Amino acid sequence: MNKLAIINEEAGRFSVEGDMIFSTMDKKALNSFAFLTTGKQITLDFGKVSNADSAGLALMIEWIKQARTKRVQLRFINIPEQILNLAKLSNLDLAECFSAG
Repeated sequence: MNKLAIINEEAGRFSVEGDMIFSTMDKKALNSFAFLTTGKQITLDFGKVSNADSAGLALMIEWIKQARTKRVQLRFINIPEQILNLAKLSNLDLAECFSAG
């Protein structure tokens, strides 16, 4: 199990690393909104996420809510297949943030 981390790669671009699963959702992960104050357009790259479950999807939904509140355009790339499948199963339309690559 790898702790969840958000790494600042460059202006407006962050990578999400580790596991996006229930057991890695600690206070630090749940309060991980600081990146939303770095600009008006932010890309999150999930290419280094090892495992994901519904807790990861829930965190992404919360990021979307916070981004809307702050009027930040949020874009997700390299989304784990598990997250995409969970979103489809839940009939969630998160297409505005999802991007293939």
